[in-house]
Amino acid sequence: MYKGTVKFFDESKGYGFITEEATQKQVFVHQSGLLEKVREGDLVIFETRRGKKGITAVSVKRR
Repeated sequence: MYKGTVKFFDESKGYGFITEEATQKQVFVHQSGLLEKVREGDLVIFETRRGKKGITAVSVKRR
């Protein structure tokens, strides 16, 4: 599990980005990877999976 902060999430488009805490790298997140709703600034924990376009956050939930 990784820890991070939701940098951006557009509910109408269903995607956003999470800043991973340890590396400060941006990780793409799609609404299909959310376990609960998130908003910009939320502290989250998540796993990653390789998607069609790179690394994607999955099993995302607030901490």
